[in-house]
Amino acid sequence: MNTFTPFNPLSGQLSPKPVHISVHFMGRTITIAAEHITFLEGDGNYTYVYTCAGRKYLICKTLKWLACKLDTNFVRVHKSFLVNAHYVIGCAEDGRALKMRCGNEAAVSRRKTKEIISIFGERVERISA
Repeated sequence: MNTFTPFNPLSGQLSPKPVHISVHFMGRTITIAAEHITFLEGDGNYTYVYTCAGRKYLICKTLKWLACKLDTNFVRVHKSFLVNAHYVIGCAEDGRALKMRCGNEAAVSRRKTKEIISIFGERVERISA
């Protein structure tokens, strides 16, 4: 039996995942780098983008679409929340909420609680409700 090595003729031609999101704000287009995004909150076909500067932007893309486009630093913790792991500073005792560096909180779904505790459990402090 022959063994084959995988071959992808398009490797090297594909562009890496984008490291920014374009947002229309007050008649202008603003580009936000992914490392400046603390978390994203989905609301149907719209998503709120929260930045480390404390700003909140509304874009007309779904959270699922953005999750596919952003890098692996972003973790889906809830149907409505996608968080940047670099900005998580605390986890609720029961694992149902994450405290972000900007002061906001992101809810964690019941099904993702164990996974989130295993990801963030050792490196963040526990906060009580």
